[in-house]
Amino acid sequence: MRVPIAVPFALATLALGLLTGCQPSSTPPPNTPGKPRIALVMKSLANEFFLTMENGARAHQQQHATEYDLLANGIKDELDVSKQIDLVEQMMAQKVEALVIAPADSKALVAVCRKAQMAGIIVINIDNKFDDAVLAQAQARFPFVGPDNRKGARQVGEHLARQLKAGDKVALIEGAPNAFNGLQRKLGFEDAMKAAGLVIISSQSGYWETDKANQVAAALLTEHPEVRAILCANDSMALGAVAALRAAGKLDQVKVVGYDNIAAVQQLLKEGRVLATADQHADRLAVFGIEYALETLRKKTTPADRETPVDLVTAK
Repeated sequence: MRVPIAVPFALATLALGLLTGCQPSSTPPPNTPGKPRIALVMKSLANEFFLTMENGARAHQQQHATEYDLLANGIKDELDVSKQIDLVEQMMAQKVEALVIAPADSKALVAVCRKAQMAGIIVINIDNKFDDAVLAQAQARFPFVGPDNRKGARQVGEHLARQLKAGDKVALIEGAPNAFNGLQRKLGFEDAMKAAGLVIISSQSGYWETDKANQVAAALLTEHPEVRAILCANDSMALGAVAALRAAGKLDQVKVVGYDNIAAVQQLLKEGRVLATADQHADRLAVFGIEYALETLRKKTTPADRETPVDLVTAK
């Protein structure tokens, strides 16, 4: 077992966001001459993964306070694309030097990011890759700094497959259909299932959310009582699947895997309720993008894509 990286979970920040209905944000730092301001725009800060990402970015900035200032923002609802577009517009108005973005939608955020780029802002794409066809249509190119989601999901699926036998029936709970990383994780799961001779009897979106995945899993267990495993495209949805299994009295009959290695799933790994997940190092993912943005500003170059680590995490 690879020992997961311990990351503090900002419960107070989450509580504030949930109570106010707003994303946590800081007062914009002053524009110090010669000191660039980096904007980090994330998806839902109600998702532990992105809170961990924000915490990692803020810790990095504190360690490099003389090198750059950080403006970190995120949306409340992971599917609130218009709000994330608004955040990018706000960062443009504040004349940041670089934008590091985990887009909520692989297509819809291209136009506003291209607008930022045309205004002279360095744009670095992290976590969820922009759609290649839409980028080409917009004549835009943003370097992607992030993991190979298909490879990570395939590793998780292969670990699960070793606990099953050919012909067993499994189901997928996908991420949002407009997200490139969700599609890649689905493909990775499918790669592993087909190679092992397992039968995918259902594949539905849980839209990254625990409650929606819980509903999908509950209906699945009723419609397909023979299912042996549920593969979830993130850990938040794996939590929903586990809750559905508990309610149905099938915790020991159906295996669950996830993706992200959030703190909330680590105890379930120890208990065997979740068999495996993938760690793409949320605490470092934004940092990789920030460091790349700083490098680009220093060297005045157009960077290429940069793949970051993703590791299989199991209970043993």
